[in-house]
Amino acid sequence: MKRRTLLKTLAAASATASATFTAAALPGQLWAAPATKTRLLVVFMRGGYDAASLLVPISSPYYYEVRPNIAIARDEVLAVDADWGLHPALTDTIYPLFSAGQAAFVPFAGTEDLSRSHFETQDSIELGQSLTGRRDYRSGFLNRLAATLNANRANAISFTDQLPLIMQGSLQVPNTALASLAKPAVDAKQASMIAAMYQGTTLAQPVREGFTVREDVMKEMIGEMNAANRNAITSKGFEVEARRIARLMKDKYNIGFVDVGGWDTHVGQGNRSGYLANRLEELGRGLAGYAQEMGPDWRDTVVVVVSEFGRTFRENGNRGTDHGHGSVYWVLGGGVHGGVHGEQLRLEQKTLFQNRDYPVLNEYRAMFGGLLARMYGLNAGQVEKIFGTRGSDLGLV
Repeated sequence: MKRRTLLKTLAAASATASATFTAAALPGQLWAAPATKTRLLVVFMRGGYDAASLLVPISSPYYYEVRPNIAIARDEVLAVDADWGLHPALTDTIYPLFSAGQAAFVPFAGTEDLSRSHFETQDSIELGQSLTGRRDYRSGFLNRLAATLNANRANAISFTDQLPLIMQGSLQVPNTALASLAKPAVDAKQASMIAAMYQGTTLAQPVREGFTVREDVMKEMIGEMNAANRNAITSKGFEVEARRIARLMKDKYNIGFVDVGGWDTHVGQGNRSGYLANRLEELGRGLAGYAQEMGPDWRDTVVVVVSEFGRTFRENGNRGTDHGHGSVYWVLGGGVHGGVHGEQLRLEQKTLFQNRDYPVLNEYRAMFGGLLARMYGLNAGQVEKIFGTRGSDLGLV
């Protein structure tokens, strides 16, 4: 900043001392009071990832009892604290950030939406609105955040084929496709395992006799798993694009959104290795690459990783997990207070939600509200305008 511009900014801040947030309008940069450049990237894991494999509840005997095939052993996880361990697929990527105090996790996080529908729950989170009363499907919470910060100060962008709900609203937001990445699909091994589901069932005989039942049901299940991705990119090769996103956000944008598909693991999920481990390893490389590419600007950057819901605490009959409720959110950044944050409870059969899922103890709108208030100096009224509720400060930054 030139000295004259700085003096004008200080004078403007003094004249508007009653406001919680003030800024100088510099293209591509966000200057808050105190003068700090802040960037936010929201990463949406579409498909509902298995949070209990990401942040493993190592102090829960029940976890190991009900996951005989897909649990991550205590001696395989990366130490977080006495209750939690991180998936070993993140050894070289996210765990170094955690060790440096730059990665935090919020278990038992999510929405109050109980539909367990990919589409309904994804919409609920992107809208960031109350589930009661009229909902405005033309107003996503990142657009409302950017509008609150003022269009001249907050340059938002969505790294998606089409503008998602989270970025729709009164403020015009551009989107750009990450064309170099293929869309996720169910591979041949998974398709074979889905077919094996029908062995020994009442459908086995019709299938053997040449009926198309198996093929039709397989197509329906595969179609659902792909549809849950909503045309999001796959995690394979994500590192290259994550670095590209970082370069764009360093130069031009300070609020970004990207979605990554492939997290609907009904079949053949794996444990320390396998399908889910590979996806986590790829995503971890991308996020670590993003942090590295940001360089010194990483200290003023926050990345929040969310998914529409978690998955069932027990594994299913196909060594996978089904649609659940509570999840684990990730919060990464150079200024993040690392560790495990938010309200927690001991994971036992009696504490599961509806005897099957993580409960939601840390409602996502309140969590985001508290986080954004700290990041941008938003007051309670501004937070409530964005989310329709007051924020809850979990000490993430």
